[in-house]
Amino acid sequence: MTSTVLITGASTGFGRSTAQLFAAQGWNVIASMRNTDAGVDLGMLANVLVTRLDVQEPASIKAAISAGLARFGQIDVLINNAGFGLFGVFEGTSSAKIREQFDVNLFGAMDVTRQVLPHMRERKSGVIINVSSGAGVFGLPMLSIYTASKFALEGFSESLSYELASQGIVVKIVEPGGVISTGFGDRSAGEVAQVSSPTDYDVFISHTAQAFEGLREQSLSTSEDVARVIFDAASDGTDRLRYVATQDIEPMVRARRETAEESYMAMMRERFGLCVCDGDGRLDS
Repeated sequence: MTSTVLITGASTGFGRSTAQLFAAQGWNVIASMRNTDAGVDLGMLANVLVTRLDVQEPASIKAAISAGLARFGQIDVLINNAGFGLFGVFEGTSSAKIREQFDVNLFGAMDVTRQVLPHMRERKSGVIINVSSGAGVFGLPMLSIYTASKFALEGFSESLSYELASQGIVVKIVEPGGVISTGFGDRSAGEVAQVSSPTDYDVFISHTAQAFEGLREQSLSTSEDVARVIFDAASDGTDRLRYVATQDIEPMVRARRETAEESYMAMMRERFGLCVCDGDGRLDS
């Protein structure tokens, strides 16, 4: 029987590229998204069902899963891809936006997983892939809330993997980073406008923004590259937990996981030109 994958956030970026790749490989694809108008072309493919799913709306999660099962009869792989990133200093970010960040990036993935699990448990098989980020491995300035949500997603995924192994279900984490060919940056840019930071951070924000711009200019990976890693994770038949999806972040991931703490912190501060400010609020690089 043809395998079936459910993908959240399939309208743009990683989700869209992943849906296209799985469909091209002959899988049945449940391409879920908040606005199904964005998936009209995907829905024209014979083996793709485009359905509405907003991870912040439990009723839509249940309806999307039911529609997918009615169409294809089973769900073999779940890819929790829906997400967005808040960019800005913590002190300037409202509690409401922080809650929304966790609602989408963490609690949304939990809620979709909870709804899919009874079906996978009944079949004693399945793969759950949670799309994390390099920011789920190492902390970054101006991304404290996004990083916190992805750190939490990684901890949840690892712990869940131990539980679900007893049910024949495998949990995996895919860690992309440095990808510019997605809609992720567009939404993040819109979120920046809603962050109102104290003026004391102005020098820091300007300095850090320049450092990020330099990193973006070095980005080589595409959403198609990430989709290929997600497909490999879904189909390699192993119980491997983590997959680094882009070469751009491999040095930083390796440094975080393999370098002594003092050396690692010194490297990160040098990379971003960060240190304690002097009395006038200027950054000494």
